[in-house]
Amino acid sequence: MATITTILRKKSNKKGLFPISVRVTKDRKSTYLYTGQYLDPKYWDEKKQRVKKSHPNSSRLNNLIAIKQAEANAILLDTAAKDGDHFSVQELKSQLTTTLTGHSFFDYAEKHFKQLEESKKLSRIDSERPLLNRIKDYVGDKTLSFDQITVSFLRGLKSYLKARGTLGDRSIANILMFIRTLYNRAIQEKLVKQEFYPFGSEKGKIRIKIPQSVKIGLTVKEIARIENLNLSEHAPLKHARNVWLFSFYLAGMRIADVLKIKWKDIQEGRLYYQMNKNSKVISLKISDKLQNIINQYSVTILDMDEYIFPELRGIDRDNTDRMLRSTKNATLKFNKHLKKIAEKAEISKKITMHIARHSFGNIAGDKIHPLMLQKLYRHSDLKTTINYQANFIHKEADEALDAVINF
Repeated sequence: MATITTILRKKSNKKGLFPISVRVTKDRKSTYLYTGQYLDPKYWDEKKQRVKKSHPNSSRLNNLIAIKQAEANAILLDTAAKDGDHFSVQELKSQLTTTLTGHSFFDYAEKHFKQLEESKKLSRIDSERPLLNRIKDYVGDKTLSFDQITVSFLRGLKSYLKARGTLGDRSIANILMFIRTLYNRAIQEKLVKQEFYPFGSEKGKIRIKIPQSVKIGLTVKEIARIENLNLSEHAPLKHARNVWLFSFYLAGMRIADVLKIKWKDIQEGRLYYQMNKNSKVISLKISDKLQNIINQYSVTILDMDEYIFPELRGIDRDNTDRMLRSTKNATLKFNKHLKKIAEKAEISKKITMHIARHSFGNIAGDKIHPLMLQKLYRHSDLKTTINYQANFIHKEADEALDAVINF
């Protein structure tokens, strides 16, 4: 019968650390399978095949060793039950490699990005790539397999990210959600086992809490001041205001969608378009205010398939990467101009393109039925709409407060 032991191999890396390895021996022949972890020999208890308690991450490393030894033993028992004792070390190694070394989380993430690229979801790659880089910063030059993503690992990652002081709680939650998403997919693909899943609401698991963000929109009076500003001698500011108001008048349409609106999308006083984020198709009335903005660009019409606003004109529309970069650059430009507009309108709140969406929500308050708001916001789930709109509904809380303190 084969035997399993955990040892430190004798060949060190450039830092003088030695690899923790699982040794499988059968018929006096051994094969070595690496855990991806390296250790200073002074922290290794050879007799107990454990990392000494004096090591700062002893618990996490010993948990990893225990998991790998248990998995290896399970494979050995299954193989022996099926083939008896008639198997070689090399045959056993081929069965153990995937189980012991685990599937690489980083490789799996790259596969995920490749699929997003093929689906032309480049904006999502742009938002998720930095999350992966944060995880790589924590791991360093080591490999990371799914079975190494334990509760202890995730707690260490959270502590590391908080200690750096450059990320807020929401950003840290996004990193954990990214890991959770890939872990769930790996389970569905039977690459990792459900029993090692570190996330959940039960005791001892990692529960991701999404902190509430403060969403502040402009008031009717503040928007009126922006509308009434005389910007005739400031063409860049006037254009930025037009794009912002265009977004606001259409329930806070996202900038990526605003810039892709074409002349042919306007039919019989209505706007018909397909939302970029979730491919939802929507039809909205062209209000007088919106038509006034559209008329300012009609003199430049080249053809009905051309964009209303100029930022994406002349770009190969099949070049999704270039389209994304141009949209991001335009957003930065608009936000810079909107800061100047806020100063001219004597508005102390920070105004960005995304604030158009918050402003619509703030003015809508509880005046519009949630189902209609869901349609206007283009949300797939009504719960998303209700949670979003809760940021702007203050009437009941204000009345309750007044009822107590106004005596």
